[in-house]
Amino acid sequence: MFEVEELLKRDKVSLDITWLKDPALEDADSLLPPAVIAREIADDLQAALNEFAAIAEALGEPVVDGIETDASLSL
Repeated sequence: MFEVEELLKRDKVSLDITWLKDPALEDADSLLPPAVIAREIADDLQAALNEFAAIAEALGEPVVDGIETDASLSL
């Protein structure tokens, strides 16, 4: 990993990343409907929550429905 300051000292440096375009985003008609995208995001988040709940259980912390029950660990 490089620090920005170190990169800026180099000859012909460019931090322009506009060339990293996703071709799928250019054709809005080919995108999935927002409801489908939202469902996929929710599914991914639920899967991540389940993974963290399994880790908490493996570490001996009680978990109810994928939510940590220890109030000291809640937001």
